[in-house]
This record gives sequence, C-alpha cells and structure tokens, in this order.
Amino acid sequence: MSTEISKSTAKNVKRSSQAVMSPLILVLFASAVLLTGVIATAFGHKFGYYRGYQASQNDTKLKGDAQQLSAEDIKKLKQNVQTLTSQLNTAKQERDISLNNLGQMRQDIQELEIKNLQLIQLNEVYADRVVEQGGLPLQVIGAMMEPLPENAFEYRFDVAMLAKDGNQHRLKPTLTLLDEDNLVDVPLEPSTYDIKGVARIRGRFVMPKGFRPKQAKLTLESNGQEVEQIYNWQLSSPVEKMPLSLSEVPETDQRPVKEGKGNTE
Repeated sequence: MSTEISKSTAKNVKRSSQAVMSPLILVLFASAVLLTGVIATAFGHKFGYYRGYQASQNDTKLKGDAQQLSAEDIKKLKQNVQTLTSQLNTAKQERDISLNNLGQMRQDIQELEIKNLQLIQLNEVYADRVVEQGGLPLQVIGAMMEPLPENAFEYRFDVAMLAKDGNQHRLKPTLTLLDEDNLVDVPLEPSTYDIKGVARIRGRFVMPKGFRPKQAKLTLESNGQEVEQIYNWQLSSPVEKMPLSLSEVPETDQRPVKEGKGNTE
C-alpha cells in the first residue's frame, strides 16, 4: 500500500515540475527573441545613422567641390572677359587712330592738290608773260650723273624752254662721253621729249669696259635752237651704302636737279 502511494506521488511531482518548466522556457525564449530584436534594432539604427552620416558627408564634399570648381571657372571666365575686353578696346583705339590718320591724310592730299593747282595756275601766268616777252630760250637748268653698281651711271638733266609761239615742241637730246682720243655716244631712252616749260631727261647707261671719260657733252635741239653744254668728268667721293646689284636700285630720281650747270661728277 505504501509502495503505490510513493509511485503516485513521484508521478505527480514530475508532472508538476514539467508544468512549471514549460512557462519558464517560453518566458526565456520570448526574452531571447525580444533581446535579439532590441540588439538588431539598435545595430540597424546605428548602421543606418552611420550610412546617413557618410552620405551626408559625401554630399557636402561634392557640393563643396562643385562650388570650388564653379568659382574657379567663374574666375577664368572673368579673366577671359577682361582680356577680350582689353583687346577690343585696343582694337577700337587703333581703329580710331587709323580713321583719324586717314582723315588727316585725305585732308593733306586735298590741300596738296589745291596748292598744286594754284602753282599750275601761277606757272601758266608766268609762262604767258614770258611768251609775251619773246619766250624762254633753250637751256640746261640742272645736270647730274650718279654712279651705280655694275659700272652703271644715272644721268639727270633738267632743260627749260618756252617758244615764242607758246606751243609745245619736240626736244632731241644727245649725250656723248669724251676722253683724249675717243668718244662714246650714250643711247638715250626715250630719244626725244616734249617741252613746254621744263623737260626732265632721265636714264641709265653702262660705261664701256676700260673707257675713262674726261668730259661729257650734252647737245639739245628743239624748235630750231641748238645748245651744247660740256661738263668735266670728275671722280666723286665714294658712295656710302652702294647697293650690290643694279636690280636693287629703285627707279630713276625724278626730283628737280638744282646743280650741274657747270661741271658734272
């Protein structure tokens, strides 16, 4: 009898223990789940905060870089604008100066044209007066010979004549080089000139090899008049900066000759 009671008691105790352990396990399991959730939530919050912070930092850095690049670009643009503006102002100033110079040149040309017309008018008055008094005889008013490269020479003769009839006439000049025994006729181009007032005889020739003239004779014929002028040939002083070639020498000098009525160098 006592043995049965002990067995029954042991079974009841075991069932009671199991009944007590089951809620405890559930509580522990729920606590573990809750703790895991809290930890996961905290970690997620921290991770999310870190990612947000990093994203914010990167965005701030990118904005800063963008602002810095924009500032540099703006600075460069301003410098380019200033450079272009300066160049434009310089170009405008040069244009204005050129226009002013052009206007001044036009004014000077007009004044020269007017003065030239006035001189022509005055010369015509003088010429008419000279013609009324019997005209101006044929004469040399200027003569010069100038050495050039390659044994060449340039001749320049200014001749004046006003005929009694006041008309233009043909002038035929002849130039001859003389030494003790020989003479050389210099070919003149053109061979004749028109003269009514002043004719300018210009040209060049090459001295014959080995020929050393002592004199140069100029003969003029026009309207029945003949004039002969002889010039002593003298060696001039060395010419400075003589060109090496005749091709480097410009065209013949058309300026009036104010010397050479006597000897010619």
